[in-house]
Amino acid sequence: MKEDIEKRVILAAEIMIKYNATVRKVARILGVSKSTIHNDLTERLLYIDKGLYRQVRAILERNKQERHIRGGLATKRKYLIKKSQLLSKNSGII
Repeated sequence: MKEDIEKRVILAAEIMIKYNATVRKVARILGVSKSTIHNDLTERLLYIDKGLYRQVRAILERNKQERHIRGGLATKRKYLIKKSQLLSKNSGII
């Protein structure tokens, strides 16, 4: 494996562990795609550092279990913003 890829894989794992980040956040920080980060953390990391792999795997599993909750909260936030915009728009029409 190329040295620069190994460095990226280790950096991605360290970021995920340090900040308890999601794959999306790590990808955004490193400026690569979610697919690349996911492959780095689920496939390549196992061959590079098994200890980091176990830690990252635990975070990935927890994120997977919490994913539906984050999605629901995002939807709730979206509609609260729409409602407040509608109310502020209509408040001047009385």
